This record gives sequence, C-alpha cells and structure tokens, in this order.
Amino acid sequence: MRILCTGEMLIDFTPVADPQAAAGEGGNTYKANPGGAPANVAVSAARNGIKAAFLGKMGNDDFGRLLLKTLKDNNVEPLVPELTDEATTTLAFVTLDADGDRSFTFARKPGADMLLSEEDVERADISEWDIVHAGSVSQSGGASSTERDAVLLALKKAKAADKLVSFDINYRDKIWGVDDCMKESEKIYPLTDLLKISEEELVFAGGEDNIPAFMKEYDITVTVLTRGGEGARIYYYKKNDAQEAAADWTATADPDVFYKEIEAMKVIKVVDTTGAGDAYWGGFLSSLLMQGVKGTGDISMDKLEIAGRYGAVSGGLCIQKSGGIPAIPAREEIEAVLNS
Repeated sequence: MRILCTGEMLIDFTPVADPQAAAGEGGNTYKANPGGAPANVAVSAARNGIKAAFLGKMGNDDFGRLLLKTLKDNNVEPLVPELTDEATTTLAFVTLDADGDRSFTFARKPGADMLLSEEDVERADISEWDIVHAGSVSQSGGASSTERDAVLLALKKAKAADKLVSFDINYRDKIWGVDDCMKESEKIYPLTDLLKISEEELVFAGGEDNIPAFMKEYDITVTVLTRGGEGARIYYYKKNDAQEAAADWTATADPDVFYKEIEAMKVIKVVDTTGAGDAYWGGFLSSLLMQGVKGTGDISMDKLEIAGRYGAVSGGLCIQKSGGIPAIPAREEIEAVLNS
C-alpha cells in the first residue's frame, strides 16, 4: 500500500485568537502550520498506515526546514530532501469566516514549490507507487515554473506504469484565473483515474449534470464531488458489464455512470476547514488501498462506499481542530468513530 503525492508544500499562517486583545476588540495572531494540499494528503495517508512519499521542493529557510521535519516526523519520505536557495518557501495566509470556512492569500512570486524539475521526477521511481496524486496548483506557475512540467511528467509516468492517478482540481483564485486553470487541468484529465472536485469547481466539468459525459470523455473511473456539510456524491463509471450495479446506487442519464450520496460526519462545532478536503481525500485513497485497490479493475461500488464513509469521518475530525497538517486524524481516531 503505497502513495506518492507531488506538488506544493507550504506554510499556512492560521489565525488564532489574540489573548492580548482587549475585551470586545477581537483580533488575531497567526500560527505557522505546515500545509499544502498534496503534502496534506501524504500525511493523511501515512497516519492511516500507508507508505507515503512527497515529491516537491521547499526553500532553504526556517520554514523549509520545518516542513522537511514535518514530513520525516510523520513518516512521509521526502523524495527531494535538498532544500533550494533559489526561492523561499511558499507562504499562505488563511482567513476564517464565522463558520470556520477559509480563504487564502499567497506569497509565491516565485515560491520554492514552483522549482520542482523534470530531473527531480526522473530520480524518483514512479513505478514503486500504487497511487500518484497531484493537484492543479502545481500547474499554475506559467512559463517560469518548472513544477508544471515536472508534475505532468510524474503523472504520465504513473499512467504508463498502470498506476492509479489521482487529481484534485483544488482551484485557488488568488493564484490564477479559471481559464488558465482549466487549460492546464485539461492536460491531466486524460491521465486521471480518481478525480476530486468541489461544488465551487463544477465549472471545470461543465456543471454537475455533465459529470457522466465528462467522465466518459476523459475515461475517469471515479469522480468525487465534495459538498462541505452536505457530504459527498461519488460517481462511478462502470466499464465492466459483468459487474452488477449496487441496488442503492442511483443511475444517471448515462447507463454506465452511477452515483451514491455519502453523508458528512455530524460535527457540533466547526473550528477550521483548512485541510478538510485533503483529510477527506487522504482517508478516501487510504481506504481504497486498504481494501486492496491497486488498479481501476479492483474498484467496485461497495469499496467506494466504504472509502467514502472513511473519508467523511477523516474530514469531519479534521474540521474540529485548527491548522492543516496538525488537524489531520490518524487511522485509530477514524476507526473509533466508525465503530461507535
């Protein structure tokens, strides 16, 4: 059970209540937490007992050293352990609204994560890993970013080696525009077996009603539409006629594509949604691996439902704590909820 995550690892400056603020004045201070969507997924997998590695670059500065230590402390193998002097570690400043929902402002002009090279990818044996995961932020650097080509190369190598390719659209409007993100993501869709998309990102699939056609166009086996507190909708493109459709899955207008609603974990108080989607996806992918999924032929509706419920608990536990990686739960925490 092995997963390789490639792309950005950065520092999330997460707001915490300022204990020095006068009564009634409010105010925040900021805590530096390790984060970055692909790195979050890698840590989530490692905390679920999956062999995990991270392929990305960090700056030769205090923040980069913190991130490298975080990977090692969480049993995630850093495939590029050398810190770069060419750019500083990328920083993200998190703003939380009254419901704990977050937005980001980035200091990344350039950031060290943009400097991952094709040579770095060539040094990594992609064929060792059962799943290779990435997100769209790795494609956002434009012509000045070597990371864009490097991550695309890693996914191409994974596909050529018959490994599962996972892609999270993970659009960030403070980094680039929808059209640019769509253009670069279209290069990755044909490589993708497992796609994560949020309600805010449905434009990338042509709207929710177009998801079945979108999946068939790019030969995507699984698409998970995350819907925050409303849970998730798992779409499955059934390519094997011999496999009988599960009775409790709903048929779409396309006879080959079915979906299943998975409820979100009930949470009394949402503290911080930073990293929640990554905790969900890390749990989801980990569950598939724990169920013996190593290729699209191993996927079934029953396994997807189990993975969906596992991911929902992982995400639900995450939002009850502050910060990205510090809030990601371990396998024993998730199983304790599922067994209760």
